Parts: sequence; C-alpha cells; structure tokens
Amino acid sequence: MTDLILATNNSHKIHEIAAILPPGCRLRTLADFPPMEEICETGRTFAENAAIKAKAVSAKLGGWALADDSGLCVEALSGMPGVLSARYAGVHGDDVGNNRKLMQELGALPALAPYKARFVCSLCLAKNGEVQGTFEGCLNGKIILTPRGVYGFGYDPLFVPEGHTCTLAEMPTEQKNSLSHRARVLEQFATAWRKICRGA
Repeated sequence: MTDLILATNNSHKIHEIAAILPPGCRLRTLADFPPMEEICETGRTFAENAAIKAKAVSAKLGGWALADDSGLCVEALSGMPGVLSARYAGVHGDDVGNNRKLMQELGALPALAPYKARFVCSLCLAKNGEVQGTFEGCLNGKIILTPRGVYGFGYDPLFVPEGHTCTLAEMPTEQKNSLSHRARVLEQFATAWRKICRGA
C-alpha cells in the first residue's frame, strides 16, 4: 500500500475521489493530521491552485499528496465564476448563496440563453513539495435557472450535462461519478498512480 494524502477538507470531494480511486492506495486526508495553516489559493487557473495546495501539503506532511481545484465556467459570464466558484457569493462553501447569485446574474441575460457552461477539475500530484503530475478533466453542459435534485453539491442542481435532460443533482452518485469532470480526470490520475504503486 502507498499512502496518498488528499489535500482537502471538503467531505463531498473526499467521498467522490475515494469512490473512484484504484486499488493499492491507502487514502488519508488532512483530518488525519494536526491542523495546518490555511493555504492561500492565489492562482489564476484551476491548475495553479491545485499545484499550490499539493506542493504545500506534501512538503509539510511528507510523501504523496493529491490536490484538486475545480469549478464552473459559464460562457455568458465570460468564464465566471471560474476559480471563484466556491466563494462566488462571498463566503467560501456557501452553495445556496452561490447558486442564488448565479441564477440572478444569468436571469438578467435572457438573450444569452441557453447558458452554456462547463465544469473543470484540475488535479496535481506532488511528493515532498515537488509536482509529479498534473491532470485536467471537463464536463460540458448548460445552466438552468430553477434548481432540481437532491444529490451532489455545489452547482449540481443547476447543471445539466450535455446529452442529458436531468441535472447532476438528480443523478444517483454512481451515474454522476461515471460522467463527471472529476471522474474523467481521476481516470487519468488512476493510470499514473497504478504505475507509481507498481514501482513503489
């Protein structure tokens, strides 16, 4: 077994990642260690923020660390909320507030409907403070202005994936995990991680 530290405290992300990770991995999270000082995500892209977190955690705790940064990019809003997705309404992790703000802003732009959007997830794998690999996955779709569904988190109740009629929040976990942006990038990571584990 090779230890892998997930550089997040977001329980939703932990569960999604844990459900898709390949065998040969002993998963740990930041909750397994003494509290760390907050890592400032100052990057201008998802990839930059993922690298900042992965390098900081792996340098502080040693060994392998995997960090992600993900969010929603809406065409009608020139790519916003982008890297501000988790704190779009001003408070980090305020899903209700973030969704409300998104609906209000798009509702003021009826001529731009349907509101094309994509979820992006960037992963960075680091060891002892050095980047070992980066991965990125996307899921295209559209935003609706009436939330639907009780599953998922974040913007899931407003996002309808391309080729589907229901939102991510209306899909059972297994279905969402089979097509999500995080699932797609984890497939890339899983291939690289298996090679690492075989060589460990």
